[in-house]
Amino acid sequence: MTPTTIQLIGAALFGVAILHTFATKFFEHLAHTRPAHAGLWHLLGEVEVVFGFWALVLVVAMFATDGATVATHYIDSRNFTEPMFVFVIVVIAGTRPILQTAMAGVRLVARAIPLPGSMGFYFTILALVPLLGSFITEPAAMTLAALILADRIFARGISSRLKYATLGVLFVNISIGGTLTPFAAPPVLMVAGKWGWDIGFMMSAFGWKAAIAVAVNALGATLLFRKELAKLSATDSGTSSDAVPLTLILVHLAFLAGVVVFAHHPAVFIGLFLFFLGVAHAYSRHQDRLIVREGLLVAFFLAGLVVLGGQQQWWLQSVLMSMSSDAVFFGATILTAFTDNAALTYLGSLVEGLTEGFKYALVAGAVTGGGLTIIANAPNPAGIAILRRHFEDEAVNPMGLLLAALPPTIIAALAFRYL
Repeated sequence: MTPTTIQLIGAALFGVAILHTFATKFFEHLAHTRPAHAGLWHLLGEVEVVFGFWALVLVVAMFATDGATVATHYIDSRNFTEPMFVFVIVVIAGTRPILQTAMAGVRLVARAIPLPGSMGFYFTILALVPLLGSFITEPAAMTLAALILADRIFARGISSRLKYATLGVLFVNISIGGTLTPFAAPPVLMVAGKWGWDIGFMMSAFGWKAAIAVAVNALGATLLFRKELAKLSATDSGTSSDAVPLTLILVHLAFLAGVVVFAHHPAVFIGLFLFFLGVAHAYSRHQDRLIVREGLLVAFFLAGLVVLGGQQQWWLQSVLMSMSSDAVFFGATILTAFTDNAALTYLGSLVEGLTEGFKYALVAGAVTGGGLTIIANAPNPAGIAILRRHFEDEAVNPMGLLLAALPPTIIAALAFRYL
């Protein structure tokens, strides 16, 4: 097909946005070295702002080339349910009652692992919580894992190598750990209904392979940094809070479950969220600061990706459909690093007559590459928003993340291809 002018502009801006994500650390450096315009440099250095900023540029260009009617119709045609859901689930999952419940479960499992220092705790976080994402959704699992890691591991002065390795394994494990069910991983959710993939199919075709890869990745990182982890105390840091009453924990879990169940109905889960805010305010003594700012930044990032991504179908679908079922696995893994993996599988769901082998390869490749970059998987921006303050200049180097995520990505690829 011959692309329109706005499609070409959209593709160009998408490329610029990707390059911008790799330059955020540079802008953060400018904010510290050139204080006269520090606010502007900080804004451009916020990785969650990148796609929202260039989406605005696209909309302005659309107004200029096609007119207000076309531009507003395009925005109205975009589906912003996922950004809204991720915002709500990140805020609720990051509350003290939910976090303390998750920590209690992690401690219980970690005590059964006979490893010194924080090795058992570290392994449990990277192995158990990503698989939990198959039931509470990947964004919730990412929020819990990142908050626990921030308090128990990252805040203790660990090396930069361990930080990036942990981030790489966490992102890959979250991406593949949501494939035990058909509703938790965004790339699976896009196709499960149309292709008839139920929980039985997901467990047999993806789930057990993902569980093995998650365990191997977590164990590999634990053993690689065993000396540093063994030196970290297994006891909690001094930031622990007072225990939350059981009744309030159950109420929070009910809100979390309700949002997950109605994840595709924004009118319902936004309503539940408003009730949740009332409860949180009423019992503020049992709450830490709600991570509303982080949640909004993540939602803004994903909304920008929705707007920009909508102009990429003209070339992305052609690239995917030109591949064989053998090649599409590796092609999807690579393309996922530069596009949202749910967008890839959604495009595949639009094509009729695909073989079962092609369908499996497309989804397996999409989830395998979900940890390579911040834009590869919807929950990744949430992890960055929570953990980046522990990195130099409060910015995660995209190339450092890419290199750290390559080994666990290879493990995931081997599991999905050869098990």
